[in-house]
Amino acid sequence: MLAMFPQRGSGKAGAAFGRWSGLTRGWRTGLRWVLLLGLLWLMLRWFEHRQIYFPTRTLEATGHELGRPFEEVYVTASDGVRLHCWYFPSDAGSRRAGWALLVCHGNGGNISHRLALAEALLRTGVSVLLFDYRGYGRSEGRPNEAGTYRDARAAYEWLRTRGHEPARIVAAGESLGGAVAAHLATEVPLAGLILMGAFTSIPDVGSELYPWLPVRWLARTRYATRDYLQQTRLPVLILHSRTDELVGFHHAESNFAAVPGPKWLRELRGDHNESLADGERITAAVEEFLKALEPMPVSDPSAL
Repeated sequence: MLAMFPQRGSGKAGAAFGRWSGLTRGWRTGLRWVLLLGLLWLMLRWFEHRQIYFPTRTLEATGHELGRPFEEVYVTASDGVRLHCWYFPSDAGSRRAGWALLVCHGNGGNISHRLALAEALLRTGVSVLLFDYRGYGRSEGRPNEAGTYRDARAAYEWLRTRGHEPARIVAAGESLGGAVAAHLATEVPLAGLILMGAFTSIPDVGSELYPWLPVRWLARTRYATRDYLQQTRLPVLILHSRTDELVGFHHAESNFAAVPGPKWLRELRGDHNESLADGERITAAVEEFLKALEPMPVSDPSAL
């Protein structure tokens, strides 16, 4: 028969061990919650990114399809990312040979899907520069909001090296590119700004497309077109379709109301994608806009 002998301090040791076990369980539970919340945050950021950017790497055209001279150009953004561009000079002898439209395209595809838009703009006698954001087409990197702003700035600086003066450069943005172009207008001098099918902001349009999600609270990507418009005195042309099912016409009306300077609102036809291919109305509206701009001095945001 074995005798049982009490161990010295066993009560205190047991209590200490219990407290330590409780603390350990608490830390483990807390760590699990931190990891779970971190994973949830990463999933939300992944979901947000996937809903905003739809780049394609393969070019479905070469640029030769328009049957006119063009240059394949690479420019480098301020953070070292190399970007692919197509530059279509104006027709020889054009009275607008010194003018250039810098096209900031939407969130899908790449520059090879914007040849119809380029053709509509070229009919006004200007030069046109199409560029791909980082992660699109042959451009390096991965798209993000700050990066797209850098990309537009790099394309603008390249136009300056080609002799296009700020008083003859117009930034034209379609859909998401409207926010990119509007942001550019807050940074550099331009002659004017054109928005096609542009939303007021990502939180605004996101809350309409996903009304069951707290988009305004969750969104970290802003693309705040309306806010940028309020910061510039540039002449602004807004083109939008009343039957745009993705970005409702009220976005155009809200953006239009935010413009403090000279402004024009003209209607396109069709749904979101069809309206951006409404070449006839785009050409007519841009022609009207350029005629109004020609006697105007350039607006420099640094002077505001």
